[in-house]
Amino acid sequence: MATKKEQERNEAITYLRENVKLVPGDTVYTTVRSVARSGMSRTMDVYVMRDNEPWRITYSAAKATGHQYDDRREALRIGGCGMDMGFALVYDLSYALWPDGFDCIDPMNEDRSYRTGCPSSDHSNHPRDMFTHHDSGGYALRHRWMG
Repeated sequence: MATKKEQERNEAITYLRENVKLVPGDTVYTTVRSVARSGMSRTMDVYVMRDNEPWRITYSAAKATGHQYDDRREALRIGGCGMDMGFALVYDLSYALWPDGFDCIDPMNEDRSYRTGCPSSDHSNHPRDMFTHHDSGGYALRHRWMG
């Protein structure tokens, strides 16, 4: 029997896959709402673009990743500093959605020339290998900051 937290996580992942239809290669946008005085945590909103409109997925992203949802600020709370926390959040979300990795969305051509459509770092870290499946799901989504 799954705990309430596990059930909420599974429901959020299902919602993001089936209703939001997140797929590898999608861009996820983040914006900082507030930063703690200590600088050690921040609240953020998370969006995807659908039909040229931003679609807020903050609550589902919090539940899927296990990050806290701050009801007072109505934003996802993420701890940490000294790195790009928006990227870290999108990496966590991507890994939650594809924990076993993902199929390459734009593999190399037969002549081993590169294509640029796949967001995985495998292509730049292992230039001689042709990939059809990436073991780390964390790089399936792209990250961009919103203004």
